[in-house]
Amino acid sequence: MIKETEQFVQKRLKNDATGHDWYHIDRVRKASLYICKQEKKGNPFIIEMAALLHDIADVKLNVSKEEGLYALNHFLQTPKITAEDQQHILAVIESVSFNGGCGIPPASVEAKIVQDGDRLDAIGAIGIARTFAYGGSKGSMLYDPSIEIRENMSEIEYRHGKSTSIHHFYEKLLKLKDLLHTNTAKKIAEERHQIMEFFLAEFYKEWNGNYEKYFN
Repeated sequence: MIKETEQFVQKRLKNDATGHDWYHIDRVRKASLYICKQEKKGNPFIIEMAALLHDIADVKLNVSKEEGLYALNHFLQTPKITAEDQQHILAVIESVSFNGGCGIPPASVEAKIVQDGDRLDAIGAIGIARTFAYGGSKGSMLYDPSIEIRENMSEIEYRHGKSTSIHHFYEKLLKLKDLLHTNTAKKIAEERHQIMEFFLAEFYKEWNGNYEKYFN
């Protein structure tokens, strides 16, 4: 079933250029299983399946949310997965997304682990690269200092409001370290969070033309 799921996801996301490609999925899968092993908690099968499928119904990657949900539900309708496991996998997937900070709180240990795995891939060096890949694919500006950082957004505002790739760090990425659930993910996030802070500090120096730093 894992192999079939891998093939299904690879086919669905093979042309993605937003940072939600197969390699992202595989990293989230590996991170989630590592957290599961370190924490000694959760059902590895549910965790791996949910990690593999977590972006299939994402509205960012489909014509509509309904289309994505149909594809996800249709794939899971197989005798190889019990009805109970199907519902568990769907529940985990539903709670993974950030949604402007207004997502559904994870109700199970598996949901917490997969959400942590997904959020770890949104920070650090990979998170920086994915931010600009996604922004470029959607036509977002690199940075505009005249735009205010948004707080307390609805999902619609988060998805469609005016922002930039640099603003995304403040509206989501820098918040993730404090939203993780497991000790394993929190430990990994410490260094990745610092990498983003170092990047932003350097970005502003170059943006503002701080050339003196090269001669001091």
